[in-house]
Amino acid sequence: MKKKNGKMKWLALALSVVLLSTLGLAGCGGGDPAPADEPEEAAVERTGEESLGELMDAPLQPRLASEEIEGDFMTVWAEYYADHMREVTDGMYDLTVYPFGTLGDTRDINELAQLGVVEYVFSDYAWISAFVPEAQVLTLHYLWPPEHMPETLDWVVRNGDFMDVLEEAFRRNGLVPLGVLYEGWQTISSNNPIETVDDMQGFKVRVMGSAMLVENYLAYGADPTPLAYGEIYGGLQTNLIDGQINPIFAIRSMNFYEVQNYLTDIFAEPFTGIPTVNMQYFDSLPPEVQEEMRNYWTDAILPSAEWIDARHEEDLAYMLEARPEMEYHQVTGDDLEGFKEASLPVYDKFLEIGGPQAEEILETLLNDIENAKEALGIED
Repeated sequence: MKKKNGKMKWLALALSVVLLSTLGLAGCGGGDPAPADEPEEAAVERTGEESLGELMDAPLQPRLASEEIEGDFMTVWAEYYADHMREVTDGMYDLTVYPFGTLGDTRDINELAQLGVVEYVFSDYAWISAFVPEAQVLTLHYLWPPEHMPETLDWVVRNGDFMDVLEEAFRRNGLVPLGVLYEGWQTISSNNPIETVDDMQGFKVRVMGSAMLVENYLAYGADPTPLAYGEIYGGLQTNLIDGQINPIFAIRSMNFYEVQNYLTDIFAEPFTGIPTVNMQYFDSLPPEVQEEMRNYWTDAILPSAEWIDARHEEDLAYMLEARPEMEYHQVTGDDLEGFKEASLPVYDKFLEIGGPQAEEILETLLNDIENAKEALGIED
């Protein structure tokens, strides 16, 4: 984005929120994503309890800016959350979800939430790190067990200390994380095949706006280039970049597969989303409502993981059928070890640029993951 006068920029954005709230918004298209049916597990029933709406002084109409388009993970699960909160408050909590592009680009919507122009943002671990550098710990490669990442994440969020440390870092920047959700493993799309770490040499690849992601792919010998989400397709089409990294659902819904020849999984980095709320707004709510908000996103980890895994199977099959010349490859064995070995020095880099709580949050997350694997009987 071009730099603008700060006051004028935020005045314009604030006015846009008011106008869009009154006019209503259509979802931002970007391909033909698979239909999203709400799984039964997404509904969390409250039985034998009073409505949370009785604890509220007046109806509330908060706004949530999603990083993804209509039909993609963040927007779909934000809508489920909105439905849930309306149900448990008898309509007193009426949240509106704004898909990608309707309130600005990815950095814009995080700033809007930090400033309180909107109450919520559903963002990923990389873009939010521009405001909370400790969140970059989630960008580090080969932290999580590849076969049981959602179960491990669920245990960490419920039983570990990671969320407490993460919240300290978010609160220092006027925000509160309500959870961490798994959106599938990051997949590399490219013009040329990638089978070993040597194939990454000179690879001009788009990454999200995180200094740690740049460091991750520099370690493999690539030439990482941060670009806004809406600029990726044009960058691929014009050969500004050779490839990009996103979950399978995004590669289909944003049509990146149309201008790429190869899809590769190196199982380095699960894409994680962080539903986030403005701190002042959150702290103004009754404690029971705050607890409900946290519990919803914790209880959503496993059903949403099942939802996205099923979506990825369908989306991958669709892309390979639509473009039979496209090839999909999973890096395993000794070839995968080459990636793991190259990624290790980046951990030290995180300690340099991961904010004042970098060491604490890394140690906490590593300890929580090991405890989770032991408790769940998971072996890498």
